Amino acid sequence: MSEHAGDSESVIEEIVEKLHGHDASSSDSDSEKPVPAAPVVAEAVKEVPPPSSHLPTPPVKPKIYRLFGRQQPLHVVLGGGRPADILLWRKKKISAIALGVATAIWVLFELLEYHLLTLVCHILIFSLAILFLWSNATTLINKAPPRIPEVQIPEKAILEFVSSLRLEINQAIALLRQIASGKERKKFLAVIAGLWVISVVGGWFNFLTLFYLLFVLAHTVPVLYEKYEDQVDAFSEKAIIELKKHYAVVDAKVLSKIPRGPSKGKKSE
Repeated sequence: MSEHAGDSESVIEEIVEKLHGHDASSSDSDSEKPVPAAPVVAEAVKEVPPPSSHLPTPPVKPKIYRLFGRQQPLHVVLGGGRPADILLWRKKKISAIALGVATAIWVLFELLEYHLLTLVCHILIFSLAILFLWSNATTLINKAPPRIPEVQIPEKAILEFVSSLRLEINQAIALLRQIASGKERKKFLAVIAGLWVISVVGGWFNFLTLFYLLFVLAHTVPVLYEKYEDQVDAFSEKAIIELKKHYAVVDAKVLSKIPRGPSKGKKSE
């Protein structure tokens, strides 16, 4: 019995030793396996490109030439408000009425050869006769007489008109004085050419017809120019370039030889 117990103890010891050896070998093998590296955070995170200082700048729009060098819309150049709306046909009814009244006046005075004083007197006679008969007729038929409105010219409107007219006249006189002093050759040529054209056109028409033509042009040219603005500006730019070339030739051959008036600096000395 003692021998059998000793054999069983030795078998148990061998089994325990084998188990310890297997655990050690398994731990060694586990230690020999390569440990996977931790994932790099920089690879997981998408790289955000730094803001570049060389970003493409938006293309610069070329400077568009406008007639007479204007920088504002045509509506603003014409003064804005109701007068500009009428000239540009924004209010078509008022524009049509104004043009129709001007045409009727021109037909009466030019084609029918009415005189202004005669026309005014006939209109007053006709109006007063109708109102007088109407007022007397209402008393016979027991009806209310016609209400004749009280019409008064406001003082403020007259003063504003006279003030603006005075300002324009003073500016025209100052411009003529500056040109007459021999300092502005370009303005001198422009004014001389304009006055010559007006004198020629004035010989073709009388004052009323000329005024009517200007009125019609004022009600047609701005609206047509606003409609075909780009085409007109491109054509006028080419025309002005050609005029500048011709003016340079005239300036070199003729105008530069004309003695100029004394400047302000010399006059003050």
